[in-house]
Amino acid sequence: MQEVDVIANVAHVIQLAVAPVFLLTGVGSLLSVLVNRLARVVDRFRVLDNQLPTALELTTAFIHKEMSVLSQRARLIHWAIGLSTGCALLICVVIATLFLSAMIGVDLSNVISILFILAMFALVSALLCFLYEIQLATSSIDVTPR
Repeated sequence: MQEVDVIANVAHVIQLAVAPVFLLTGVGSLLSVLVNRLARVVDRFRVLDNQLPTALELTTAFIHKEMSVLSQRARLIHWAIGLSTGCALLICVVIATLFLSAMIGVDLSNVISILFILAMFALVSALLCFLYEIQLATSSIDVTPR
């Protein structure tokens, strides 16, 4: 009978771990988007850097300005990637703590709650960095008709 209780307990922990696992999938998708954006920023920066030696004096100022915006964007994406990775790590620790709590029979719900709250703060911060990066990217686009 005790074996059935252990299996039921493990099954319950697996059910509890499903939501954080789905969240982990979403954070992984966000990381993929961020890495792709960072790659595009770096590629554009390299193109501008290669054009700089042969650029005219008037164009050089424009290139430096765009490179400055690209540097800001790269920094924001870097922060967003770091915060998203931190969020993913905290979610993994939440899942491991759920199983550890069940295995050793100790109530770690406060620890799990704190870890989950920290993960959410990291995710919110990453999304705010991402939002600001998008604002920087779109603010340099001029769509007025000529």
